[in-house]
Amino acid sequence: MKQIFAFESIEEYKNNADSIAILNNKLTQYKQRLINEFELKELPKTIVWTTSENAMTVFSKKPVPAYTNKDTIFITPNVEDWKEFYLSLLENEGLPSSDVMRQLKHYFQSMTIDDVFCVLAHELTHHIELFPDEFEDARTDSIWFEEGMCEYLSQKLTLTEQQYNDLKIVEQLMIDLFKNKYGNFSLDAFGTGSYNESSVASVMLNYWRSSAAIHYLVEHCHSGDVMKVFKLYHEWHEKRCETSLTEFFGVSHF
Repeated sequence: MKQIFAFESIEEYKNNADSIAILNNKLTQYKQRLINEFELKELPKTIVWTTSENAMTVFSKKPVPAYTNKDTIFITPNVEDWKEFYLSLLENEGLPSSDVMRQLKHYFQSMTIDDVFCVLAHELTHHIELFPDEFEDARTDSIWFEEGMCEYLSQKLTLTEQQYNDLKIVEQLMIDLFKNKYGNFSLDAFGTGSYNESSVASVMLNYWRSSAAIHYLVEHCHSGDVMKVFKLYHEWHEKRCETSLTEFFGVSHF
């Protein structure tokens, strides 16, 4: 993959150079695991390293400073940018102070390069061949599966057990905070106007719910066997089932 640096000054690039080097080193290892175990066959052509602002205003209008298309991954490597992004999810909602809020803010203020790498790994995971509708619009009712699986693999395969467990606790707290306000719809509707929501928290809620559903399927229903879950998904996909994917998997409650 080519590396393109889209910063507005040499100083800005230098401030991010160490993080980019760390992320690239981690990506080399993760990429090989996807190739060996999860059918990564065609890599994106380029990673564009940039600022959070440029990712969300210059290269796209998406409200998250990382995303991928068939050819390119766009991402900010800056840990401080990501801290600010996640803290803004709480601050922009005007939520009252509480023990839960203090716990969440402490977690996001303590984010490290490992957390940023999970985001980068998520974007690369979109490129594995195990997703049959990869970068296509053939189905609109199973986006939650791909997004949730990208979350699961990027986190489970790169974080320590303690880091992963702590993240799952935080994501469940975020679901509890926002689901009543923004999540009164089936996960099968994820993708229908997801990026047109006025609240970024409402967008991220789709990812947390999807991640929780995949965690449940892999860890609790299939004893950690990720490939079994993929096999069942392919069976549903190939049959073009009239049954929704959440009903097929028994996760309509997420």
